[in-house]
Amino acid sequence: MSRINDFFSCFKTNKLVGFALLSLWIKTVLVSLIGFNLHIETFLDVLLILLNPVGSIMILIGFSFFFFKRVKKILVVLFMGIATGLLYGDLLYFRFYSDFVTVPILFQFKNVGGIGPSTFELMSPWDGLLLVDIIIAGWMMKKGRAASDRLSRRWKLTYIVMSLSLLVLSIGMGLLKSPYLFAESYDREQMVKSVGPYNYHMFDIGIAATNPFSHLLASKSDTKASMEYTQSTKQDPSDLFGVAEGKNLILVSMESTQNFVINTKVNGEEITPFLNSLIKDSFYFSNIYDQTAQGKTSDAEFMIDTGLYPLSSGSAFVRKPDNTYASLPHMLKRKNDYYAAVFHGNERTFWNREMMYESLGYDRYFSKRDYAVTEDNSINYGIKDIPFFEQTISHLEKIPQPFYTRLITLTNHFPFLLEEDDQFIDTASTDEDVVNRYVTTVRYEDEAIKTLFEKLKANGMYKNTVVVLYGDHYGISEKYEPGVFELLGQKDTPVNHAKLQQVPLIIHVPGEEPRTIDTIGGEIDIRATVLHLLGIDTKNALSFGHSLFTRNENHPVIFRDGDFITDKYIFQDNVCYNKKSEESVNDSFCDPFKETVRKELRMSDDILYGDLLRFLE
Repeated sequence: MSRINDFFSCFKTNKLVGFALLSLWIKTVLVSLIGFNLHIETFLDVLLILLNPVGSIMILIGFSFFFFKRVKKILVVLFMGIATGLLYGDLLYFRFYSDFVTVPILFQFKNVGGIGPSTFELMSPWDGLLLVDIIIAGWMMKKGRAASDRLSRRWKLTYIVMSLSLLVLSIGMGLLKSPYLFAESYDREQMVKSVGPYNYHMFDIGIAATNPFSHLLASKSDTKASMEYTQSTKQDPSDLFGVAEGKNLILVSMESTQNFVINTKVNGEEITPFLNSLIKDSFYFSNIYDQTAQGKTSDAEFMIDTGLYPLSSGSAFVRKPDNTYASLPHMLKRKNDYYAAVFHGNERTFWNREMMYESLGYDRYFSKRDYAVTEDNSINYGIKDIPFFEQTISHLEKIPQPFYTRLITLTNHFPFLLEEDDQFIDTASTDEDVVNRYVTTVRYEDEAIKTLFEKLKANGMYKNTVVVLYGDHYGISEKYEPGVFELLGQKDTPVNHAKLQQVPLIIHVPGEEPRTIDTIGGEIDIRATVLHLLGIDTKNALSFGHSLFTRNENHPVIFRDGDFITDKYIFQDNVCYNKKSEESVNDSFCDPFKETVRKELRMSDDILYGDLLRFLE
């Protein structure tokens, strides 16, 4: 007891250290509760959030005197700055992506926007409060006396023991609450809530450092279980199998397009008049969910081409471009000798597309250098959608048929900027400016897609071409969702939040009777659905996707963070909800699906980290 009393009394003479520990703890707890809005279920959650930063903060600040006779005051302030920078980086990232920074995403910084309009849109004047304690610490450093810097060896030893004890205690309590904590490390919100933001980042660094060994240790036998599992979940074909055999295939990636815009009006005007009319003559899947992770658009591309889940951390496009893939281009080439190409008005190196497309089997990548991109026809991330489609048509006319192509739009990208001359609808009048601007950029995108169809009809390609239009990921992050609920006249509830993760999927096959299909599914199912229409058997393909014409609705739609949705239940933020009553229910209703979720995410990760498809003939 005397040692502990001596320990705390020492802070009276080393006020800077005591202030640093206290201020960082308070700041971390407040950011966790307010900034990250961590979901609180039980009193244990509150206790964890209060306790878990302490040990790691003590260890971080302790480096300022562990190896010195005196406290190095400049190091105390420096480490406060490092911790604050890490916390603020997480905060900015969380505000848009509702996620936490990982090591791989740091190497993909330019792909998530870098420092630009998107970043400044996310900043708040209140953010300056995060610097107040650092300023005070700097003042204390200058005013303090050198005599107060001395620390006894006994005090340092007590400090080390207490730091490590608190660290072990907080991790142990986290495991007590979530026994699968480290097995489900892809659930980063659960990780941060259970072990704290600083411990989470240390764990993330460790995972990033050990992942390369998976490739070295993998063998052919590792592929067998995944192949047997995916084959066992396949369904028999429907009456639509092969109705589009041999036709050209165009996939249109609709940037940041969410399903709530379909058939929605603002001031009496439709946001998507052309898509609304196209749905009446197409297969429209009204219950499809965004399953992307940190790779966003590239994740959607990856799922559609491979039938695998995206990586939890970073993008497979950047991290795994040298893997072997059984991709959609490869399958189409074997079946009908399709020519495969991608059209995108951005730089070739963005999301490492230049390298990844080669691994996926594409014959040609038409990028920014293949388009006439000017200041007048560009905004935000690049060429506007209407001139993009107009110029793409001339390229399409020159490539061999049948072809498989993906057209990636850009204009409807956060922060949703558009000149007045390109606005085909008045802005909405919600309290969220981001949502108001989103309405105008989606309307522009809709007009651009109309242009694409008009051009296809004019050059004679329309009748022999299947066009698949899909929203690649959400555009309105959770931070701005109150504006969407205001627009739609809905309440802000967990179930309505889940529904906002739906993206439109429209498959237009000229001459086929239209159908609206409400089967639940995700982007990972698009590949199997398209292959079904083209008459290509996928029973022997290692893929976690299912044809949406035959998909078992009892199979969960799985999200990369471990959440999932079934026909009756939503599992979100570790809470089980009944979709019909919109009330939280006992976990026992969701428990039967959790093992399937863990199994599929683990198998998909094993395939990617171990490059297991190289062992398939």
